[in-house]
Amino acid sequence: MRYLSATDIQIAPEDGFKGFGSLGLEDKTSLVAGFVFADFLSSVIGVITIVGIIWFVFILITGAISFMSAGGDKNAIESAKKKIMNGVIGLVVLALSLIIIKLIGILIGIPDILNFTYLLEAITK
Repeated sequence: MRYLSATDIQIAPEDGFKGFGSLGLEDKTSLVAGFVFADFLSSVIGVITIVGIIWFVFILITGAISFMSAGGDKNAIESAKKKIMNGVIGLVVLALSLIIIKLIGILIGIPDILNFTYLLEAITK
């Protein structure tokens, strides 16, 4: 029986480490820090929006379950109604914030204000 020694085990790949993923930077002709940050910021806004929508669905479902399981208890019904109303208000605030930002962009002459790469190019020109 042959035992492995420390020199027999290859720890790093032969062509080196390449990272965990593409990060979306391979198609860029020049990796300017501002454009990378703008893409990152745009992605963060998208993720926050998706998380907000998922949170609304979670609050709506838990509020509905609380409402159905209240069993006629006035306090439990009121609590469930408040939970559902808070979820709806949160979703409306999320949607209105995106609409207001877009409207402000149109009013000041930057119609694509949520596209940070375009915004950065417009500022640097």
